[in-house]
Amino acid sequence: MKPMRTERLILRNWEDRDRDLFHRINSDDRVMEFFPFRRDRAQADAKMDEVRAWIDKDGYGFAAAEIAATGQCIGFVGITGTEDIDVLPAGTIEIGWRLAPEFWGKGYVTEASEAWLAYGFERLGLGEIVSFAVENNHRSTAVMERLGMSADPSAEFDHPGIPDSHPALKRHVLYRLSRQDWQARKRAAR
Repeated sequence: MKPMRTERLILRNWEDRDRDLFHRINSDDRVMEFFPFRRDRAQADAKMDEVRAWIDKDGYGFAAAEIAATGQCIGFVGITGTEDIDVLPAGTIEIGWRLAPEFWGKGYVTEASEAWLAYGFERLGLGEIVSFAVENNHRSTAVMERLGMSADPSAEFDHPGIPDSHPALKRHVLYRLSRQDWQARKRAAR
């Protein structure tokens, strides 16, 4: 992927220098509060290699977010397909994020997500982008609302990848943003 620049961030593919951070955000209890697993170093390295290959192939994905002024990787923000979630229609594209806790509350996710929405709607010509989270993950749903996404209660689902051993993590809310609504929001902001 060609790196994208926002006011404070560079959104790019993963590099070997990011491995420590990638492991940390996939094993930290606060970051992974709404996930039923934590990745050890070998699992995190394998997942990072997988994500990097997807980005190389598709030109987008859950990309590394780096602070432009310092070169420090803080986590990921990006868009990706949802083929592994069979309860969602084929071709569904989601936007998602995961940052190290010390970077929470600084607007980085919203800033990077705005760039990814523009990429999805303008460059890829997508008609809709969705996001979903465990129903009581209020930090993530607040970002979805800041992005202009709307909750779709009729599309709530039990995530098929969550084992029955974690019933509190199964139910997911789904938020949607159409290209038309995104364009209207952009026009209104001018």
